[in-house]
Amino acid sequence: MSTDKPITERLDPEMETSPEPDHAAERLAHQRFGVDGYWRHYDFNAMFHSALPPGMAAFVESLPFFFIATANRRGECDCSFRGREYDASGRAYALLKVIDAKTLIFPDYSGNKFFNSLGNILVNGQIGMLCIDFERRLRVRINGRARVIEDRAAHAETWPLAQRYVEVRVVQVYGNCRARIPRMRLVPPCDGVFQDE
Repeated sequence: MSTDKPITERLDPEMETSPEPDHAAERLAHQRFGVDGYWRHYDFNAMFHSALPPGMAAFVESLPFFFIATANRRGECDCSFRGREYDASGRAYALLKVIDAKTLIFPDYSGNKFFNSLGNILVNGQIGMLCIDFERRLRVRINGRARVIEDRAAHAETWPLAQRYVEVRVVQVYGNCRARIPRMRLVPPCDGVFQDE
């Protein structure tokens, strides 16, 4: 994928944009913080897509990790890290899979058994995903509705170590600028990475 332009500029202009997304809060902030009218020079809604363009799908599938935000019934938020799992020989499994332009799935592995994120998803399906490539200084946000797939066999051919899966129906996707993203290089994993601490 070319990195000459920001992801926001590489979105396919033919992709469906979000149908009149609710940006009342952003508009209020524009007024309050003295930038009301700035976005009149641009099509604010055109930045927000309701489906994943092919280039963006390839981008999020290529990453080694992402972050998710979920909330409970009262809207109290929680943020979590999601990273790849590895087999016994150190080969990485897929981080997530884009099934189609409106659907992606990621695995849930054995963890601390708190189920902060999954518990929230069970009572409030809203999810936000932040995908960042620190080496190329690119980022994408995906907002959607999540549900837990409890059938371990459903995607076992892709993620044999997964306990269950999370399916996300994409509602809104957009790229961000690279401002203040530090450039960092990934270090190849060593044997210790494959062990839970």
